[in-house]
Amino acid sequence: MTTLLRATDSAAFLGIVPTLAGFTPRRSVVLLPFHGTRTDGAMRLDLPSDRTDLETYADAAVGLVSRVQGTDAVAVVVYTDECSHATRDGLVLPHAVAVDELLGCAEDAGLRIVDALCVTPSGWSSYAESDPDLHPLAEIRHPSEGTAAPDICEDQAAGARLPAVDIAEKERVGRAALELAALLDEEGEGKGRLTGRENPQLIAALVMLEDVPAFFESVLAAPDALPPYATATLLWCLERPLLRDVAIAQWASDLAGGIRALDAQTAFAKSGEMVPDELGRLFLGQGPAPDLDRLRLALSVVREAAARAPRDARPAPLTAAAWLSWALGRATHAARYLELVREIDPRYSLAALLETMIAGAMLPEWAFRRSTAA
Repeated sequence: MTTLLRATDSAAFLGIVPTLAGFTPRRSVVLLPFHGTRTDGAMRLDLPSDRTDLETYADAAVGLVSRVQGTDAVAVVVYTDECSHATRDGLVLPHAVAVDELLGCAEDAGLRIVDALCVTPSGWSSYAESDPDLHPLAEIRHPSEGTAAPDICEDQAAGARLPAVDIAEKERVGRAALELAALLDEEGEGKGRLTGRENPQLIAALVMLEDVPAFFESVLAAPDALPPYATATLLWCLERPLLRDVAIAQWASDLAGGIRALDAQTAFAKSGEMVPDELGRLFLGQGPAPDLDRLRLALSVVREAAARAPRDARPAPLTAAAWLSWALGRATHAARYLELVREIDPRYSLAALLETMIAGAMLPEWAFRRSTAA
């Protein structure tokens, strides 16, 4: 059963898609799960290529949508750089065969089709109409601003670009990182006695490492304003898998969760004591949903750290950014961060694990709960 929106309704609907997605999609298929007449999230997929098995593609896409709690209907919107073309039989829309496969698979899964729309450089139209018309893009209006708001006007790749940092700041962080590394061994113990002539900021960095969970908590207070030595301390921690995992677990829970994670990881490193199942489940996206605002703050922290880090120190914060993006349901951004890691260190272990999860269309369980779907 198809609930076909009128042209004015479809234009208004297209206007809210970027708000739901958090960006203006490009070269994408966007699926919007409905519960009755309500949708509060969007899923973006790359457009299928000529080599894509459309049946497999449609099964996977509809399978993802169906996992969102309460979903009984779906809308499909294609964003493409290709233009529709007219024939003697009428207007032919790009990717019509793929959309037909998607709609058929959705109906087989018991989902009602709200609408299926196409946005091209020359206008927008509907796959659900037997004789589609091309409507001007000017009809698509953002519901509150009249045009796309500044934070959603860029495409899906924009949010994964690292913040701009001037060279002087990078040099300050690089020098701080070298000074810190010169004083510490792999376990964070001093390599030698302090002389008393060290930079006071370096001494402050050493003090931060005396209570790592408290340090990880403190960086959330000002994610874009960490001083160079604090950034260098964070990079030092993230480069050590044990502390990196503690940081991720703590940012996905709370300070107490970070303390538990540190105790568990330390016990495992020292005696081989098994890490609690709840910690492993968290990394796999299982269990209670984290505080999404907290995850966003942590993502800002590691993005800023990666932007300021020397190139060879970037894989750790970039991989943390990939996990945090994945935990927020932003698999596109996660994949981009992992690409950046691969360019620097193709064998970085956690990045390889995350790539496997993303390639298998795996998303955290909490992404499919309607209260957190986005």
